[in-house]
Amino acid sequence: MRVGIIRVLTTTDRRLLNSHGRLLQETFGFDVTSRCVPDQPSGVYNGESLRRAVPKVVELALEMAVDADALIVSCAADPGLAEVRGLVNIPVIGAGSAAAAAALTFGGRVGVLGLKHSVPGPISDALGERMLLIDGPESVETPEGFLMPTGIFDALAAAHMLVDAGADVIVEASTGLTSIGMADVLRSRLGIPVIDPVMAAGSMLVSAVASRGLPAPRELQAV
Repeated sequence: MRVGIIRVLTTTDRRLLNSHGRLLQETFGFDVTSRCVPDQPSGVYNGESLRRAVPKVVELALEMAVDADALIVSCAADPGLAEVRGLVNIPVIGAGSAAAAAALTFGGRVGVLGLKHSVPGPISDALGERMLLIDGPESVETPEGFLMPTGIFDALAAAHMLVDAGADVIVEASTGLTSIGMADVLRSRLGIPVIDPVMAAGSMLVSAVASRGLPAPRELQAV
């Protein structure tokens, strides 16, 4: 199945650009094409950057939908998700709403690990009173901050604080954490479920494929 990955962090680094798609390809067997929107070097991190991202995501989605069986908006704020769904006739998954839906399958309180002082709307709206929030890592105000050593260590510290405060599951509220493979690290250190938003989007896409009767990814066909 051909899946278009829309990155909302502008980058010329091919390794970073393809990191989410590579994870999905290795896990689910998708045939992935990744592209990023222009002029968003810090991604989406507040209301203004979200507003600017929406038309860019829509434009890129319309271009990519021509050669894709499904699209994933790889951003926890789901910019342009509703708009794109109204314009294309293929499944479109947002990483933020997928992560929130996955977190809700677990009981108890959901710790949200993301940017400093910021929780994406799709996640906070879905979790409601089950959301447990401690201000995000002090050094990370934009997604690329997780690529720095201080951002990595501060994210680890914030995750431990969430567990100490009573979190039963942690949802990563920034796909910047996917780029550094943080979910596996947290699972091994904390011993509780950790939801990666990109992986959650991939899982939801598999369900969407099944519901529409589309051909399954080759790895799933072999099961």
